[in-house]
Amino acid sequence: MSLRINDTVPNLELETDQGTFKLHDWIGDSWAILFSHPKDFTPVCTTEFGAVSQLSAEWEKRGTKVIGLSVDGVAEHKEWKKDIESFSGAKASFPIIADESLAVSKALDMLPADAYLPDGRTAANSASVRVVFIISPDKKLQLSMTYPMSVGRNFAEVLRALDALQASYGVPIAMPANWTVGEDVIVALSLNDEQAKDKFGEVNAVLPYLRMAKMPS
Repeated sequence: MSLRINDTVPNLELETDQGTFKLHDWIGDSWAILFSHPKDFTPVCTTEFGAVSQLSAEWEKRGTKVIGLSVDGVAEHKEWKKDIESFSGAKASFPIIADESLAVSKALDMLPADAYLPDGRTAANSASVRVVFIISPDKKLQLSMTYPMSVGRNFAEVLRALDALQASYGVPIAMPANWTVGEDVIVALSLNDEQAKDKFGEVNAVLPYLRMAKMPS
């Protein structure tokens, strides 16, 4: 069964390089980002883990926890972190899930149900494990992105998407293309013109169905 937007993510038990815990307990009252990888000690993934490490202050500022996943074991994760930190110049303080059995990847619909890990496998055997999930404090999936092996993730875009999700969480607004913090937002169609003006003040009706307003404080 696919994991879809607004689904509650399953409360999986996770083995990580920082101990074993339940996913929901780890999330707590925070936002969370889970990003997955097909194998330790691979080039693109090392640059991505490094990028996440360098953004630690940005995650903290947004009240967001990050957790990686790779389909290798705890011992490999601990060794790989040395390379990640050497490459990025930043501490990789987040946990990495050990998913040698693919149980987590399958439960989160990152791989086909019949996927397996052959002896002597390469990253190509688990190539589908290239996903970003953003999860809200109510443990619901708010956004998912899936990448191929050859394209490193743009974590500036992940940050932008997180900002948009947090700004619109429970608020009747949406964000236009290429939106960044501080720019005008779209007033939701659930509000009529009078309600929109009461809530947001000045509203610019670019089109009858496209009304822009200042970002609410």
